[in-house]
Amino acid sequence: MSFVPTNDLHSLRQKYIDRLVTLLTILLLLMIFVFTPLQAAGLNSVRILEVFALLAIIAGVLVISTSKLAVTMMSVAFATIVIVIGYRLFWPTNFDLHIVATAWLIITFTLGVVVAKAVFRAGRVTYHRIIGAILLYLLTALTFTMLFTFVGLSFADAFKGVSFEYDATLASAMIYLSFVTFTSTGYGDIVPVHPLARSLCNLEAVIGQLYPAILIGRLVTLELREQTAAALPTAE
Repeated sequence: MSFVPTNDLHSLRQKYIDRLVTLLTILLLLMIFVFTPLQAAGLNSVRILEVFALLAIIAGVLVISTSKLAVTMMSVAFATIVIVIGYRLFWPTNFDLHIVATAWLIITFTLGVVVAKAVFRAGRVTYHRIIGAILLYLLTALTFTMLFTFVGLSFADAFKGVSFEYDATLASAMIYLSFVTFTSTGYGDIVPVHPLARSLCNLEAVIGQLYPAILIGRLVTLELREQTAAALPTAE
């Protein structure tokens, strides 16, 4: 049973898709750069805000995407994260880190596909679509965050300078590692040691260098194509 008529959803999608992409970007920025650091600093109550922000992101995807599979995958992943958070209150273990990392990987990948379709669809390149391209940039870094986590959990001492144990600071440390690698900053306080970890870091650094050039080229192509189509005389 659908609570929102299909025609209404289509109207909402056409009217608010660009603005929703911007809203999703703001929510993800809050989760990455505000909620996660505060949680690492010991403010566990911020986790509730993180859950509501993630729920709002899924609601946004429900409006933006025409894919029921995307919404279902993100909803299942969200439910898994909520269950694990409740489980950790009573039985904190390291095993559930694999589950959480998998759930977040599903969310970031699915959201990335949905946003990519919205950003690179035909039409004028608006301010909101450029913001959406920034969202894709953030999601790429988050994807590598999960991949780094899997490597760190699977291989002992894969990274020097961080401990892969049940700790509120782990997520913040992995996000930090991913972004300093993605931007080729490389402070050197967290160092990849395992060959697979180094390979992932190299791959992320390469993508971080190529992404702006490919992105700008694609958006310029879309805008030129739209301007050319608008300049062509219409058939009487």
